[in-house]
Amino acid sequence: MITLGGISVLFTLVLIFMYLLYVIKPIFESAKVDAKAQFVIKEEHKVLATGIDELKEVAYSITEQGYIDFYQLVDGGGYKAGEKILSQPLVADGESLAQLINIGQEQKLLLDSAGNVQLVVPHFSANFDSGERVIIPSVRYPLGEAYLPVDENNAALTKLSFAMDDEKAIFVGFTEDKRLIKTTLLAEDDFSYDIAYEVQYQEIDYTAKRIDDILVTPDLAMVFVRESDQVAVFSLDEDSELKATIIPQLAQNKSTPNHITAMALLSGGSSILLGDDSGTVSQWFEVATEQGREFKKVRSFNVSDSEPVVAIYTEQFRKSFYTETPSGEMGMFYTTSEADLWRGQLHQGNAQAFAIAPRADGLVIFSENELAIFAVENEHPEVTWQALWQEVWYEGYPEPEFIWQSTSGSDDFEAKFSLVPISFGTIKAAMYAMMFAVPIALTAAIYTAYFMTPGMRRKVKPTIEMMEALPTVILGFLAGLWLAPIIEIYLPAICLLLVFIPSSVFITAFAWHKLPRAYKTLIPETWAPIILIPAILLAAYAAFALSPVLELHFFGGDIRQFITNDLAIDFDQRNALVVGIAMGFAVIPTIFSMAEDAIFSVPKHLTSGSLALGATQWQTLIKVVLLTASPGIFSAVMMGLGRAVGETMIVLMATGNTPILDWSIFQGMRTLAANIAVEMPESEVGSSHYRILFLAAFVLFVFTFVFNTLAEFIRQRLREKYSSL
Repeated sequence: MITLGGISVLFTLVLIFMYLLYVIKPIFESAKVDAKAQFVIKEEHKVLATGIDELKEVAYSITEQGYIDFYQLVDGGGYKAGEKILSQPLVADGESLAQLINIGQEQKLLLDSAGNVQLVVPHFSANFDSGERVIIPSVRYPLGEAYLPVDENNAALTKLSFAMDDEKAIFVGFTEDKRLIKTTLLAEDDFSYDIAYEVQYQEIDYTAKRIDDILVTPDLAMVFVRESDQVAVFSLDEDSELKATIIPQLAQNKSTPNHITAMALLSGGSSILLGDDSGTVSQWFEVATEQGREFKKVRSFNVSDSEPVVAIYTEQFRKSFYTETPSGEMGMFYTTSEADLWRGQLHQGNAQAFAIAPRADGLVIFSENELAIFAVENEHPEVTWQALWQEVWYEGYPEPEFIWQSTSGSDDFEAKFSLVPISFGTIKAAMYAMMFAVPIALTAAIYTAYFMTPGMRRKVKPTIEMMEALPTVILGFLAGLWLAPIIEIYLPAICLLLVFIPSSVFITAFAWHKLPRAYKTLIPETWAPIILIPAILLAAYAAFALSPVLELHFFGGDIRQFITNDLAIDFDQRNALVVGIAMGFAVIPTIFSMAEDAIFSVPKHLTSGSLALGATQWQTLIKVVLLTASPGIFSAVMMGLGRAVGETMIVLMATGNTPILDWSIFQGMRTLAANIAVEMPESEVGSSHYRILFLAAFVLFVFTFVFNTLAEFIRQRLREKYSSL
């Protein structure tokens, strides 16, 4: 039965290990792009834009003649795959489109030859009336069906960009007469319900003979204007002047400068991607410097060794992007993790139109009268070994950092999944707990096993072992709501206790030693340790009584303000000191029980022989008992460490759960176990967040496995060394 039980425990551990690997494995898999379907589409005119619905059942194209055509991609709804199901004109008869601008994944801004614009949004709805799902396409017009003039002088536009929110829409364009203009539509109510608006025209003070690209950020805060190899950034804030901040020319070497060939905004609009003729894409965003906020080149990606980057396509909700070269070579990258996800050839030559599916799980390409659909497997591009364990430079941060910040109240937020802060927090919490628990537990075990009378030992040892049964949630509750405020208010007293309690013990012992024998005989030997209790209580009372006086005379009446302002050390009420005391209190019974058993189990003939040869009790303890019991004592310490590393409720309730890298005893931390307990209930099953939490559990599993293996190895060495005693 014992053998069967041991084998079942090992088998269970292996199953847990394998299941963790099973859940973690997908986040490290490479991205895949596979051809799903190809259709021959006989378009008489050039395709300017394409797109697809969320379920990848209907695709569309917008041609330069101003028609939007919808195509069925799967058999159903009375249509065969590849058949045109709807064709709708977007311009008046005889007119054509001069330009089409993609605004995100859905909105398309149409520009006619007269410089007028119209915003269209292909829309898809599902119908189940026939007993099967049928996708019904349609077209919506957020700004109305009539074309709108952008320039008050009615000049033709060569370049144009656009963005809108619920209250206003902004156009920035470059006219044929070399003017950079800004046109604002202010909604009287809301663009979602009422398309009545007020028009404001402005001209931007910027002289240029030719503009190659214009991009307005989705939050309407800035506009990027590219003129050859120079990019100007304008603030669109109503209170700011329309003046440019120039991003320097991308030149790796002055003798052989690299020319910008493509520009795109990354999801969220905080970063701009610049592609050049050397086959490199660089990411730029604003960084806080001593001179204010400046755009800096943060990272770059090598797309091709011999060809320029002709196009950059960004995903709508993630920091992924696709690149294209003249030969049709395409690449998939993720900026934050600096991941080179995929390379391949999807078509020959430049595609007429390219689009990413709304869920980023597919691609649609129009190329030479051919419509190609591709399936994309790329669920976890933000997760790489480097992003998990190395510093990452996130948008808006002044420098690369280790950050764990998985959730927020906004979908625009980029999750940050560095495991370093929470792994560090686990080690920090365990270290402070062991610093508190080990001295107390080991000295108590030594005294109980070696010096205490048998009668008192039979009462003390079970009492301390019963402490191990105390629920840790109770300890965490008391630590967070009772102990933390006391430590904050009486911090000088806590420091004085470190001096007063040992001093009171030594003074009491010295007084007892000097006490006449006649008085010692009046007190039974069993009660001798109880004499220390009043001395310790008196020392504790003195420490708390002197705390206000000490705080007033040495720390200006407020030690917390002194630590924060004068020493420039952050102070959290729930900090490592609170955790060390509370978790140390939980670990003490484990270490005490095992260490006491190891010391008490030392054969009596060893101690008797040592004493018979003239050694004192202390010499026997140090040179015989502790050496013989050292394997058990070490095992006790390592078992306590394993308990501290895996502790959940105390660190969850008493740390503040701040994932920071700081050894300060006055700051909190977040541990792996607490992080899993807090965030697992709110994580989406199968998401990157969900799988990384399992990875955190795997790391915790590895931590405990390494500690226990190391403990067993050292224990065996100690046992072999001192077995001959």
